[in-house]
Amino acid sequence: MSCGCGRSPTGECIGWHDLTEEEYQLALKEYNSQNNDFEDSDTNGESDN
Repeated sequence: MSCGCGRSPTGECIGWHDLTEEEYQLALKEYNSQNNDFEDSDTNGESDN
């Protein structure tokens, strides 16, 4: 299901429409942190660092 509220970083509804602004900002920060960690990994899941 696509996201109608515009908060989902994936474009798919992940339930963030019910979050307060503060909760949303924290969730987005956590999502971006996890997403950046994933992008920094190679195909074996090992860090490039």
